[in-house]
Amino acid sequence: MIRASERSQGISYAIREVVIPARKLEQRGIKVLHLNIGDPNKYDFDTPQHMKDALLDATNQGYNGYSPSEGEVELRNAIIEREKERNNIDYKLDEICVTTGVTEALQILINALLDPNDELLIPGPTYPQYSLITRFNNANPISYRCIEEEGWQPDVDNIRKNISDKTKGIVIINPNNPTGALYPKNVIKQIIDIAGEYKIPIISDEIYDDMTFDDKQYATSTLGKDISVITFNGFSKVYLVPGWRMGYTLFHHNGELDEVQDAFMRIARSRLCASSICQRACIAALKGPQDHIIEVNNKLRKRRDFSYKRLNEIEGLSTAKPDGAFYIFPKIEAMDNGIWKTDKEFVLDLLNEAHVLVVHGSGFCETYGKNHFRAVILPTLETLEQAFNNLESFMKKRLK
Repeated sequence: MIRASERSQGISYAIREVVIPARKLEQRGIKVLHLNIGDPNKYDFDTPQHMKDALLDATNQGYNGYSPSEGEVELRNAIIEREKERNNIDYKLDEICVTTGVTEALQILINALLDPNDELLIPGPTYPQYSLITRFNNANPISYRCIEEEGWQPDVDNIRKNISDKTKGIVIINPNNPTGALYPKNVIKQIIDIAGEYKIPIISDEIYDDMTFDDKQYATSTLGKDISVITFNGFSKVYLVPGWRMGYTLFHHNGELDEVQDAFMRIARSRLCASSICQRACIAALKGPQDHIIEVNNKLRKRRDFSYKRLNEIEGLSTAKPDGAFYIFPKIEAMDNGIWKTDKEFVLDLLNEAHVLVVHGSGFCETYGKNHFRAVILPTLETLEQAFNNLESFMKKRLK
Protein backbone atom coordinates (compact mmCIF):
# COMPACT_ATOMS: atom_id res chain seq x y z
CA MET A 1 0.00 0.00 0.00
CA ILE A 2 1.22 3.50 -0.86
CA ARG A 3 1.10 5.54 2.33
CA ALA A 4 -0.41 9.01 2.55
CA SER A 5 1.87 11.78 3.78
CA GLU A 6 2.39 12.02 7.53
CA ARG A 7 1.20 15.63 7.67
CA SER A 8 -2.09 14.74 5.96
CA GLN A 9 -3.01 12.45 8.85
CA GLY A 10 -3.86 15.38 11.09
CA ILE A 11 -6.40 16.93 8.69
CA SER A 12 -9.82 17.18 10.32
CA TYR A 13 -12.46 19.78 9.43
CA ALA A 14 -15.31 19.57 11.92
CA ILE A 15 -17.80 21.69 9.96
CA ARG A 16 -17.90 19.32 7.00
CA GLU A 17 -17.26 16.05 8.82
CA VAL A 18 -20.54 16.12 10.75
CA VAL A 19 -22.33 16.14 7.38
CA ILE A 20 -21.34 12.51 6.70
CA PRO A 21 -23.51 10.90 9.42
CA ALA A 22 -26.32 13.35 8.53
CA ARG A 23 -26.25 12.10 4.93
CA LYS A 24 -26.73 8.54 6.11
CA LEU A 25 -29.91 9.56 7.92
CA GLU A 26 -31.15 11.44 4.86
CA GLN A 27 -30.48 8.42 2.66
CA ARG A 28 -32.94 6.56 4.90
CA GLY A 29 -35.57 9.23 4.23
CA ILE A 30 -35.13 11.07 7.54
CA LYS A 31 -35.39 14.86 7.39
CA VAL A 32 -32.44 16.58 9.04
CA LEU A 33 -32.64 20.21 10.14
CA HIS A 34 -29.30 21.72 9.11
CA LEU A 35 -27.88 24.33 11.48
CA ASN A 36 -24.30 23.46 10.67
CA ILE A 37 -22.96 25.30 7.65
CA GLY A 38 -22.37 29.01 7.11
CA ASP A 39 -23.81 29.17 3.60
CA PRO A 40 -26.64 31.73 3.32
CA ASN A 41 -27.59 30.39 -0.12
CA LYS A 42 -28.57 27.04 1.40
CA TYR A 43 -31.40 28.85 3.18
CA ASP A 44 -33.69 31.70 2.03
CA PHE A 45 -30.97 34.13 0.91
CA ASP A 46 -30.03 34.67 -2.71
CA THR A 47 -27.32 36.42 -4.70
CA PRO A 48 -28.32 39.93 -5.86
CA GLN A 49 -29.68 39.79 -9.40
CA HIS A 50 -27.30 42.40 -10.81
CA MET A 51 -24.37 40.19 -9.76
CA LYS A 52 -25.86 37.15 -11.50
CA ASP A 53 -26.41 39.23 -14.62
CA ALA A 54 -22.83 40.49 -14.49
CA LEU A 55 -21.54 36.92 -14.24
CA LEU A 56 -23.44 35.89 -17.38
CA ASP A 57 -22.37 39.06 -19.18
CA ALA A 58 -18.74 38.35 -18.35
CA THR A 59 -18.89 34.94 -20.01
CA ASN A 60 -20.59 36.37 -23.10
CA GLN A 61 -18.12 39.25 -23.30
CA GLY A 62 -15.18 36.83 -23.40
CA TYR A 63 -13.73 37.05 -19.90
CA ASN A 64 -13.10 33.30 -19.91
CA GLY A 65 -9.32 33.21 -19.91
CA TYR A 66 -6.79 33.84 -17.16
CA SER A 67 -6.79 37.11 -15.29
CA PRO A 68 -3.69 38.74 -13.77
CA SER A 69 -2.54 36.63 -10.83
CA GLU A 70 -3.05 39.50 -8.41
CA GLY A 71 -6.58 40.06 -9.72
CA GLU A 72 -8.28 42.22 -12.33
CA VAL A 73 -7.08 45.82 -12.11
CA GLU A 74 -10.65 47.13 -12.24
CA LEU A 75 -11.66 44.90 -9.32
CA ARG A 76 -8.67 45.91 -7.23
CA ASN A 77 -9.46 49.55 -7.92
CA ALA A 78 -13.03 48.95 -6.79
CA ILE A 79 -11.68 47.40 -3.58
CA ILE A 80 -9.44 50.44 -3.10
CA GLU A 81 -12.49 52.71 -3.44
CA ARG A 82 -14.45 50.63 -0.90
CA GLU A 83 -11.60 50.75 1.62
CA LYS A 84 -11.25 54.50 1.24
CA GLU A 85 -14.98 55.11 1.59
CA ARG A 86 -15.68 52.60 4.36
CA ASN A 87 -12.46 52.59 6.38
CA ASN A 88 -10.57 55.74 5.31
CA ILE A 89 -7.52 53.69 4.36
CA ASP A 90 -5.52 54.30 1.17
CA TYR A 91 -4.28 51.15 -0.56
CA LYS A 92 -2.18 50.79 -3.70
CA LEU A 93 -2.82 48.23 -6.43
CA ASP A 94 0.26 46.19 -5.55
CA GLU A 95 -0.94 45.85 -1.93
CA ILE A 96 -4.02 43.86 -2.97
CA CYS A 97 -4.35 40.29 -4.18
CA VAL A 98 -7.60 38.60 -5.23
CA THR A 99 -7.79 34.97 -4.13
CA THR A 100 -10.00 31.92 -4.40
CA GLY A 101 -11.79 32.70 -1.17
CA VAL A 102 -10.22 33.67 2.14
CA THR A 103 -9.10 30.06 2.63
CA GLU A 104 -6.66 30.31 -0.27
CA ALA A 105 -5.48 33.68 1.04
CA LEU A 106 -4.77 32.07 4.39
CA GLN A 107 -2.95 29.15 2.77
CA ILE A 108 -0.74 31.51 0.78
CA LEU A 109 -0.03 33.75 3.77
CA ILE A 110 0.90 30.89 6.09
CA ASN A 111 3.34 29.65 3.45
CA ALA A 112 4.79 33.15 3.06
CA LEU A 113 4.96 34.03 6.77
CA LEU A 114 5.64 30.93 8.87
CA ASP A 115 8.59 28.58 9.04
CA PRO A 116 8.41 25.22 10.86
CA ASN A 117 7.97 25.68 14.63
CA ASP A 118 6.92 29.34 14.28
CA GLU A 119 3.80 30.28 16.23
CA LEU A 120 0.56 31.98 15.21
CA LEU A 121 -1.73 33.36 17.92
CA ILE A 122 -5.36 32.56 17.09
CA PRO A 123 -8.63 33.22 18.96
CA GLY A 124 -10.00 30.40 21.08
CA PRO A 125 -12.42 29.34 19.68
CA THR A 126 -11.59 30.05 16.04
CA TYR A 127 -12.46 29.15 12.46
CA PRO A 128 -10.79 25.72 12.12
CA GLN A 129 -8.73 26.54 9.01
CA TYR A 130 -6.41 28.78 11.03
CA SER A 131 -5.19 25.94 13.20
CA LEU A 132 -5.47 23.31 10.45
CA ILE A 133 -3.39 25.15 7.84
CA THR A 134 -0.83 26.31 10.41
CA ARG A 135 -0.25 22.74 11.61
CA PHE A 136 -0.17 21.47 8.01
CA ASN A 137 2.82 23.75 7.47
CA ASN A 138 4.58 22.36 10.56
CA ALA A 139 4.03 25.56 12.54
CA ASN A 140 2.13 25.88 15.81
CA PRO A 141 -1.25 27.54 16.36
CA ILE A 142 -1.47 28.97 19.88
CA SER A 143 -4.98 29.71 21.11
CA TYR A 144 -5.60 32.82 23.17
CA ARG A 145 -8.65 32.93 25.39
CA CYS A 146 -11.87 34.68 24.42
CA ILE A 147 -14.11 35.37 27.42
CA GLU A 148 -17.57 33.82 27.14
CA GLU A 149 -18.95 35.82 30.07
CA GLU A 150 -18.03 39.02 28.19
CA GLY A 151 -19.66 38.01 24.92
CA TRP A 152 -16.56 36.12 23.72
CA GLN A 153 -14.33 39.21 23.69
CA PRO A 154 -10.56 38.53 23.42
CA ASP A 155 -8.66 38.28 26.68
CA VAL A 156 -5.97 40.85 25.91
CA ASP A 157 -3.85 39.84 28.90
CA ASN A 158 -3.91 36.26 27.65
CA ILE A 159 -2.70 37.40 24.23
CA ARG A 160 0.29 39.08 25.86
CA LYS A 161 0.94 36.01 28.02
CA ASN A 162 1.10 33.75 24.96
CA ILE A 163 3.58 35.83 22.97
CA SER A 164 7.01 34.23 22.58
CA ASP A 165 10.08 34.80 20.44
CA LYS A 166 8.49 32.41 17.90
CA THR A 167 5.27 34.41 17.50
CA LYS A 168 4.89 35.62 13.90
CA GLY A 169 1.34 36.95 13.91
CA ILE A 170 -1.81 37.68 15.93
CA VAL A 171 -5.12 36.69 14.32
CA ILE A 172 -8.33 38.68 14.84
CA ILE A 173 -11.62 37.43 13.36
CA ASN A 174 -14.10 40.31 13.59
CA PRO A 175 -17.03 39.62 13.55
CA ASN A 176 -16.05 36.22 14.84
CA ASN A 177 -16.69 32.74 13.55
CA PRO A 178 -17.86 30.68 15.50
CA THR A 179 -19.09 32.96 18.30
CA GLY A 180 -20.61 35.92 16.45
CA ALA A 181 -18.67 38.32 18.70
CA LEU A 182 -18.12 41.87 17.45
CA TYR A 183 -15.05 43.61 18.84
CA PRO A 184 -15.36 47.22 20.08
CA LYS A 185 -12.77 49.89 19.35
CA ASN A 186 -11.07 49.70 22.73
CA VAL A 187 -10.44 45.94 22.49
CA ILE A 188 -8.99 46.23 18.98
CA LYS A 189 -6.79 49.13 20.08
CA GLN A 190 -5.43 47.11 23.01
CA ILE A 191 -4.47 44.27 20.66
CA ILE A 192 -2.94 46.82 18.28
CA ASP A 193 -0.84 48.23 21.14
CA ILE A 194 0.52 44.76 21.93
CA ALA A 195 1.27 44.08 18.26
CA GLY A 196 3.10 47.39 18.00
CA GLU A 197 5.06 46.79 21.18
CA TYR A 198 6.32 43.40 20.01
CA LYS A 199 6.49 44.36 16.31
CA ILE A 200 4.17 41.51 15.34
CA PRO A 201 1.74 41.83 12.40
CA ILE A 202 -1.99 41.45 12.93
CA ILE A 203 -3.91 39.18 10.57
CA SER A 204 -7.43 40.58 10.55
CA ASP A 205 -10.18 38.41 9.07
CA GLU A 206 -13.06 40.76 8.21
CA ILE A 207 -15.13 38.60 5.85
CA TYR A 208 -18.31 39.40 7.87
CA ASP A 209 -17.57 43.13 8.23
CA ASP A 210 -20.97 44.45 7.10
CA MET A 211 -22.98 41.69 8.80
CA THR A 212 -23.65 43.33 12.16
CA PHE A 213 -26.84 43.86 14.17
CA ASP A 214 -26.49 46.64 16.72
CA ASP A 215 -23.05 48.24 16.27
CA LYS A 216 -20.60 48.98 13.48
CA GLN A 217 -17.56 46.87 12.68
CA TYR A 218 -14.24 48.76 12.81
CA ALA A 219 -11.48 47.65 10.47
CA THR A 220 -8.22 46.92 12.25
CA SER A 221 -6.24 48.96 9.72
CA THR A 222 -8.40 52.01 10.47
CA LEU A 223 -7.49 51.89 14.15
CA GLY A 224 -3.89 50.78 13.71
CA LYS A 225 -2.45 52.96 10.99
CA ASP A 226 1.10 52.71 12.34
CA ILE A 227 1.30 48.91 12.63
CA SER A 228 1.46 46.08 10.11
CA VAL A 229 -1.97 44.62 9.30
CA ILE A 230 -2.79 41.92 6.79
CA THR A 231 -6.54 41.96 6.15
CA PHE A 232 -8.60 39.13 4.69
CA ASN A 233 -11.95 39.95 3.15
CA GLY A 234 -14.17 38.77 0.33
CA PHE A 235 -17.61 38.43 -1.18
CA SER A 236 -18.88 35.06 0.06
CA LYS A 237 -20.87 36.27 3.04
CA VAL A 238 -21.87 39.93 2.65
CA TYR A 239 -22.57 39.52 -1.08
CA LEU A 240 -24.08 36.02 -0.77
CA VAL A 241 -21.79 34.13 -3.17
CA PRO A 242 -19.92 31.52 -1.08
CA GLY A 243 -19.70 29.17 -4.05
CA TRP A 244 -17.96 31.74 -6.21
CA ARG A 245 -14.90 31.51 -3.90
CA MET A 246 -13.91 35.16 -4.13
CA GLY A 247 -11.65 36.67 -1.49
CA TYR A 248 -8.89 39.23 -1.29
CA THR A 249 -5.92 40.19 0.87
CA LEU A 250 -4.85 43.72 1.79
CA PHE A 251 -1.34 44.60 2.99
CA HIS A 252 -1.10 47.68 5.23
CA HIS A 253 2.38 48.51 6.54
CA ASN A 254 5.31 50.91 6.43
CA GLY A 255 7.79 48.58 4.78
CA GLU A 256 8.00 45.95 7.53
CA LEU A 257 6.05 43.45 5.43
CA ASP A 258 7.83 44.04 2.12
CA GLU A 259 9.44 40.60 2.11
CA VAL A 260 6.26 38.80 3.21
CA GLN A 261 4.15 40.70 0.68
CA ASP A 262 6.61 39.86 -2.09
CA ALA A 263 6.57 36.16 -1.09
CA PHE A 264 2.77 36.21 -0.99
CA MET A 265 2.55 37.64 -4.51
CA ARG A 266 5.12 35.19 -5.87
CA ILE A 267 3.15 32.27 -4.47
CA ALA A 268 -0.04 33.81 -5.88
CA ARG A 269 1.53 33.97 -9.33
CA SER A 270 2.50 30.30 -9.11
CA ARG A 271 -1.15 29.27 -8.66
CA LEU A 272 -2.25 31.38 -11.70
CA CYS A 273 -5.41 33.30 -10.69
CA ALA A 274 -8.87 33.40 -9.16
CA SER A 275 -11.96 32.93 -11.35
CA SER A 276 -11.95 35.53 -14.12
CA ILE A 277 -15.71 35.73 -14.67
CA CYS A 278 -16.44 35.89 -10.94
CA GLN A 279 -14.01 38.77 -10.65
CA ARG A 280 -15.98 40.70 -13.26
CA ALA A 281 -19.20 40.04 -11.36
CA CYS A 282 -17.59 41.22 -8.11
CA ILE A 283 -16.81 44.55 -9.74
CA ALA A 284 -20.57 44.87 -10.22
CA ALA A 285 -21.06 43.83 -6.58
CA LEU A 286 -18.95 46.71 -5.28
CA LYS A 287 -20.17 49.31 -7.75
CA GLY A 288 -23.83 48.30 -7.86
CA PRO A 289 -26.75 48.56 -5.39
CA GLN A 290 -25.96 47.73 -1.75
CA ASP A 291 -29.52 47.65 -0.38
CA HIS A 292 -29.53 43.86 -0.01
CA ILE A 293 -27.12 44.25 2.95
CA ILE A 294 -29.72 46.05 5.07
CA GLU A 295 -32.37 43.47 4.14
CA VAL A 296 -30.08 40.57 5.05
CA ASN A 297 -29.10 42.10 8.40
CA ASN A 298 -32.72 42.81 9.29
CA LYS A 299 -33.61 39.16 8.70
CA LEU A 300 -30.57 37.94 10.63
CA ARG A 301 -31.25 40.28 13.55
CA LYS A 302 -34.73 38.77 14.04
CA ARG A 303 -33.29 35.27 13.84
CA ARG A 304 -30.47 36.19 16.21
CA ASP A 305 -32.93 37.56 18.76
CA PHE A 306 -35.16 34.49 18.51
CA SER A 307 -32.23 32.04 18.73
CA TYR A 308 -30.68 33.81 21.71
CA LYS A 309 -33.95 33.87 23.64
CA ARG A 310 -35.00 30.35 22.74
CA LEU A 311 -31.68 28.65 23.45
CA ASN A 312 -31.43 30.27 26.87
CA GLU A 313 -34.88 28.88 27.69
CA ILE A 314 -33.71 25.30 27.20
CA GLU A 315 -32.61 23.57 30.39
CA GLY A 316 -29.00 22.44 30.23
CA LEU A 317 -27.94 25.12 27.71
CA SER A 318 -26.83 28.76 27.89
CA THR A 319 -25.51 31.15 25.29
CA ALA A 320 -23.94 34.56 24.83
CA LYS A 321 -25.62 36.98 22.43
CA PRO A 322 -23.90 37.30 19.03
CA ASP A 323 -23.49 40.78 17.53
CA GLY A 324 -22.35 39.90 14.02
CA ALA A 325 -21.93 37.21 11.34
CA PHE A 326 -24.60 34.46 11.54
CA TYR A 327 -23.46 32.08 14.26
CA ILE A 328 -24.32 31.35 17.86
CA PHE A 329 -22.12 29.30 20.20
CA PRO A 330 -24.09 27.82 23.12
CA LYS A 331 -22.55 26.13 26.13
CA ILE A 332 -23.74 22.63 27.00
CA GLU A 333 -24.16 23.15 30.73
CA ALA A 334 -25.47 19.59 31.03
CA MET A 335 -22.03 18.22 30.15
CA ASP A 336 -21.30 18.56 33.86
CA ASN A 337 -23.85 15.79 34.53
CA GLY A 338 -21.68 13.22 32.75
CA ILE A 339 -24.40 12.31 30.23
CA TRP A 340 -21.98 12.82 27.35
CA LYS A 341 -18.23 12.32 27.43
CA THR A 342 -17.51 14.92 24.71
CA ASP A 343 -19.32 17.68 22.86
CA LYS A 344 -18.94 15.67 19.65
CA GLU A 345 -20.81 12.81 21.30
CA PHE A 346 -23.54 15.32 22.22
CA VAL A 347 -23.75 16.57 18.61
CA LEU A 348 -24.01 13.06 17.15
CA ASP A 349 -26.57 12.11 19.80
CA LEU A 350 -28.63 15.19 18.94
CA LEU A 351 -28.42 14.34 15.24
CA ASN A 352 -29.44 10.72 15.60
CA GLU A 353 -32.25 11.29 18.08
CA ALA A 354 -33.61 14.77 17.29
CA HIS A 355 -32.40 15.06 13.67
CA VAL A 356 -30.84 18.49 14.26
CA LEU A 357 -27.34 19.03 12.88
CA VAL A 358 -24.91 21.43 14.60
CA VAL A 359 -21.10 21.40 14.92
CA HIS A 360 -19.21 20.38 18.06
CA GLY A 361 -17.38 23.23 19.77
CA SER A 362 -14.12 21.34 20.26
CA GLY A 363 -13.78 21.37 16.46
CA PHE A 364 -13.17 25.12 16.80
CA CYS A 365 -10.79 24.86 19.77
CA GLU A 366 -10.09 21.89 22.03
CA THR A 367 -9.47 24.21 24.98
CA TYR A 368 -11.89 27.11 24.69
CA GLY A 369 -14.49 25.54 22.41
CA LYS A 370 -15.11 22.26 24.19
CA ASN A 371 -18.50 21.62 25.80
CA HIS A 372 -20.13 23.98 23.29
CA PHE A 373 -21.66 23.70 19.84
CA ARG A 374 -21.97 26.08 16.92
CA ALA A 375 -25.29 26.67 15.19
CA VAL A 376 -26.11 29.01 12.33
CA ILE A 377 -28.98 31.48 12.62
CA LEU A 378 -29.54 31.46 8.85
CA PRO A 379 -32.70 29.29 8.64
CA THR A 380 -36.19 30.78 8.63
CA LEU A 381 -37.85 31.45 12.00
CA GLU A 382 -40.13 28.47 11.36
CA THR A 383 -37.17 26.14 10.81
CA LEU A 384 -35.31 27.53 13.82
CA GLU A 385 -38.39 27.07 15.98
CA GLN A 386 -38.74 23.45 14.90
CA ALA A 387 -35.04 22.79 15.45
CA PHE A 388 -35.04 24.32 18.93
CA ASN A 389 -38.25 22.50 19.86
CA ASN A 390 -36.56 19.25 18.86
CA LEU A 391 -33.49 20.26 20.82
CA GLU A 392 -35.55 21.08 23.90
CA SER A 393 -37.38 17.73 23.78
CA PHE A 394 -34.04 15.99 23.39
CA MET A 395 -32.59 17.79 26.43
CA LYS A 396 -35.64 17.11 28.59
CA LYS A 397 -35.45 13.41 27.78
CA ARG A 398 -31.74 13.24 28.58
CA LEU A 399 -31.97 15.28 31.80
CA LYS A 400 -34.73 13.15 33.37
